[in-house]
Amino acid sequence: MPDQIPEPYDSGVLDVGDGNQMYWEACGNPDGKPLVNLHGGPGSGTTVSARRAFDPLAYRIILFDQRGCGRSTPHASDPTTDMSANTTHHLIADMERLRVHLGIDTWLVCGGSWGCTLALSYAQQFPERVSAMILVSVTTTRRSEIEWLYHGVGRFFPDAWRSFVDGVPEAAAPPDVSSGDIQPVLAAYAARMADADPDVRAKAAADWTTWEDAVISMESNGSPGAYSARVGRDRDAFVRICSTYFANGAWLDEGELLRNMGGLADIPGVLIHGCFDLGAPVHFAHEVHAAWPGSELFVIDDSGHTGSDSLRARRAEALAVLATRR
Repeated sequence: MPDQIPEPYDSGVLDVGDGNQMYWEACGNPDGKPLVNLHGGPGSGTTVSARRAFDPLAYRIILFDQRGCGRSTPHASDPTTDMSANTTHHLIADMERLRVHLGIDTWLVCGGSWGCTLALSYAQQFPERVSAMILVSVTTTRRSEIEWLYHGVGRFFPDAWRSFVDGVPEAAAPPDVSSGDIQPVLAAYAARMADADPDVRAKAAADWTTWEDAVISMESNGSPGAYSARVGRDRDAFVRICSTYFANGAWLDEGELLRNMGGLADIPGVLIHGCFDLGAPVHFAHEVHAAWPGSELFVIDDSGHTGSDSLRARRAEALAVLATRR
């Protein structure tokens, strides 16, 4: 990988419908193997550092900001932005519009965390457009996975979890981490992030990201504190989009991605997951691997959800191998 972050050689804003304008950029080798990287969150937005993960000599690297975040508009930090036009199915359609717009036949699809869910959803709908996949910190955003992230993992952080649910006292919050439904809590956060009062939104965003930070707080080789590092409109968009998606189970039938993994049998797939990922326990990746014929799974012993040097090295090795395949 280069020491310097490659600069885009092309960028633009694509009209994807419903009043949404999606920011995209291309860097690396215009004649290289096409690769699209899907950011996490949902709602994190792409970053300059994301370009560094890919070999700019081997790959034509495509990055974009999913609806409502980053440089895409309208921005979800604006409480008047209509979130009904921001769902997993909208994002899948946006990806396909971008592929056609850029004149790409097939592309290598990469994603991390939520980006894995989006990548799998896209590949299951458009398998003929996916040359291969590399997924890091694997998720399928089942309701059971959401329940773990915002409820079950509270067994490790009971005080932080109690503060999280107490942040929305209007919700029917579970009394403890062993019982109850967390969905009303997530929906209440989504409602607060659409409140006209900026103080209400700011408090909800701070409470949400404080909980997210608690979950990754023990990742000494990763980036503890990464969620609260977001500020202003980027933090507000992240929390609004996350809470909306997760309150709705990402608009996916429970377990549908796992049930449909057989349709990806002809697509090379590399799964990379940290052994110490508390927010997305490693058995999530094992379940995807077991359901995806021919996939490879690499469990990284020193990594959590936010990665490590050895996790990034494993991803680089996989990218180098796939760069030679056409």
